[in-house]
Amino acid sequence: MPITLSAVIVNYNTSALLIETLTFLKKALADKSFAGSEIIVVDNGSSDNSVIEIKRNFVEVKLIRNKVNRGFAAGNNQGIKTSRGRFILLLNSDTRPTQDFLKGLLTELENDPDTGVAGPRLLNIDGSLQPSAGFLPSPLKVFSWLFFLDDLPFLWPVLKPYHLNDPAFYKRRRKVGWLSGACLLVKKEAIEKGGYLDEQIFMYGEEVEWCLRIKRAGFQIVFCPESVVFHHKGSSGAGKNSGIIEEFKSVIYLYRKYYPGFLPVLKLMLKSGALLRLLLFGIITRDAARYKLYVQAYRLAG
Repeated sequence: MPITLSAVIVNYNTSALLIETLTFLKKALADKSFAGSEIIVVDNGSSDNSVIEIKRNFVEVKLIRNKVNRGFAAGNNQGIKTSRGRFILLLNSDTRPTQDFLKGLLTELENDPDTGVAGPRLLNIDGSLQPSAGFLPSPLKVFSWLFFLDDLPFLWPVLKPYHLNDPAFYKRRRKVGWLSGACLLVKKEAIEKGGYLDEQIFMYGEEVEWCLRIKRAGFQIVFCPESVVFHHKGSSGAGKNSGIIEEFKSVIYLYRKYYPGFLPVLKLMLKSGALLRLLLFGIITRDAARYKLYVQAYRLAG
């Protein structure tokens, strides 16, 4: 039977969550509304019992074992390169996909030749919204993010911010600049034209850079609210606080690669945003942990 969909999951020491993800994914793939699927797990040198559990409980899974942690991008690229499907599902190892989450994503990719990437509505495990989309980080959008304009719900239709936090945005189909890498359904054609994930980005922000290239290759990035996936945010990668540093690194990398002429402006904005947060967390809220993180972020911005 020809393979329609290849699911790729990169795992690093998330054994219990991975088993949960695979269990829910298998249930979703049991729906035969599309022909043929495969599951590929790339284990990045886990020291827990992830490999043992996969071999014991999921014999149908194609397992790729790395001796070391090669990172999110490299691991996904390994899976993509061995995949046989027309559609590639990238799924984090700490997700809980719902039974019919694939239907809306597949419908989007099959019905619109311009759509290269589709992503679901992500929810936290308690059912609350997990913001998971945004527009590509132009200087104005970076400024809006750093100075909290992203958080003003009435401004997003005008600003089209880097991070979309308003719950109203996530109620209908939208064309966006990027989607969270926790769950993405991608046409193989879009990967062939846009390229693989950038392996220079170890973990954090790789989906933004990838979506940028796929858009430049002529495809749209589409958010599909009818598809729902629950996500234990931070379990399979950097946590919320360390993610602050990683996000600064990723946007600097993006500008160095694509917009080098704007890099000095970007760094000035990052330093100003970090300084604002130093005042907020150091003087007003006295949050010592976050204060220290933004000291690092300020230094990183150079």
